[in-house]
Amino acid sequence: MAEVIDGKSVAADVVSKVKALTAELSAKGATRPGLAVVIVGEDPASQVYVASKSRTAKECGFHSLQHTLPAETTEEQLLKTIGDLNADPSIHGILVQLPLPSHIDAGNVIQTIAPEKDVDGFHFINVGKLGTGELETAFVPCTP
Repeated sequence: MAEVIDGKSVAADVVSKVKALTAELSAKGATRPGLAVVIVGEDPASQVYVASKSRTAKECGFHSLQHTLPAETTEEQLLKTIGDLNADPSIHGILVQLPLPSHIDAGNVIQTIAPEKDVDGFHFINVGKLGTGELETAFVPCTP
């Protein structure tokens, strides 16, 4: 017999636990978790999704940044933004919202994200770790 999963309840549980863990880190004097989301262009579905990610990160007590870049952004400009985020010690995770405009090589962009900040788990290093069962040091993606 199939079991019905209440997604909203599960999500609320996860958010509650993450809030508590963030508060615990803060109480210990640790740096707040930092998440940066980068979106290029004006795709309406992506805008809604990114806004939701940012809102939830803030709700959890994270340091949350959103970089909204115009569709005309060059690949070089986007890679510089990612490089800056890779070097920023207040940012612990980076998400680049896909799809990217057709003039930008998404594969190149994804591989530019530091593996230890690759929240989506798309970097070859994280894919390899996941595929070989090395879950202790891999970023495991939140969606299959």
